[in-house]
Amino acid sequence: MPRRTATMLASTLMLIALLCAGVLLPVPYAEMSPGPTVNTLGEHDGEPVLQIEGRKTYATTGHLNMTTVRVTGADYDMNLVEAVYGWLAHDNLVVPHDTLYPDGKTEEQSTQENAEEFSQSQESAKVAALRELDVPVESWVVVGTVVKDSPAEGRLHAGDIVRSVDGTAVEKPEDVAKLVTKHAPGEPVVFSVVPAERAAAAEKKGKEALAAAPAERVTVTTRKASDDDRAIVGIQAGTDHTFPFTIDIKLADVGGPSAGLMFALGLVDKLTPEDLTGGTFVAGTGTITDDGKVGPIGGIRMKTVGARAEGARYFLTPEANCADAASDVPDGLTLVKVRTLDDAMTSLEAIREGDRKALPTCSAS
Repeated sequence: MPRRTATMLASTLMLIALLCAGVLLPVPYAEMSPGPTVNTLGEHDGEPVLQIEGRKTYATTGHLNMTTVRVTGADYDMNLVEAVYGWLAHDNLVVPHDTLYPDGKTEEQSTQENAEEFSQSQESAKVAALRELDVPVESWVVVGTVVKDSPAEGRLHAGDIVRSVDGTAVEKPEDVAKLVTKHAPGEPVVFSVVPAERAAAAEKKGKEALAAAPAERVTVTTRKASDDDRAIVGIQAGTDHTFPFTIDIKLADVGGPSAGLMFALGLVDKLTPEDLTGGTFVAGTGTITDDGKVGPIGGIRMKTVGARAEGARYFLTPEANCADAASDVPDGLTLVKVRTLDDAMTSLEAIREGDRKALPTCSAS
């Protein structure tokens, strides 16, 4: 065989071998890409996203779209060819697998965590929206979660209302941890709680019945935290609320906390005569707290791409995400910086009045 032919044959075989290795060889990466957007003012799968009963609502126009990111599953083995393609694709982002699934988290665990965060974001969006409208919301401290095999397991339960710790009334979730950590590991802590089932039954009868529901004393012995010398009992305190009318957010197959801002804006729009968007297509993202503070999210550039592809002209962007988002802005999309729900409301007013100069836009610096 001539040397040139042999060389070409060897090169071809090596290329084939490399391609095969690229297809078969798994790499420790995951991929993010633009996901679908949903208009919080509209319908999804044939029913309104925001459903309100017991309160007058108003017609809306335009869009207030929440945005999403698609990610490869925790159990998906990306190969080298896919990773290289993702790195080269403008609208995709390849990241280390542990970025999306830290500490060996399974897809089931990640899905459950995202579902819990999504549910909490809905509650915070309702509270923030009603407080923006000066509608009273009743709130109280509850046991959010109980850690498996912790001292509290079997003694405290998710949904229990926490009235006091060691006789000191609690007003915020963080009060519980402060009072528990005053103890040394091995010391007893006395909780005054309304059991979850009793609380749920009382809530159906109204806030007066809930306030009058009898509490029980539950003693839990603390233990030492795994990472320091703090005393813990193994619960995560949270906040529950009673609303003066019924609000349901109907959106399946979505997880994480990043839709909070857009849900809150959608609720405000439906509950007020003012048309917030003036018919404009606005999209956005951001977590939200009960008091209306907007927090950062992941995958911001994927979300701006997805929003613009759907027709958005403005994108409400958490302040902490502004620099990243502004480094690669889709043509025709204006990034509007927001820190609070009030900021977003003010910017929407400028948008519907056509005053673009008044908008606090994002910059890459």
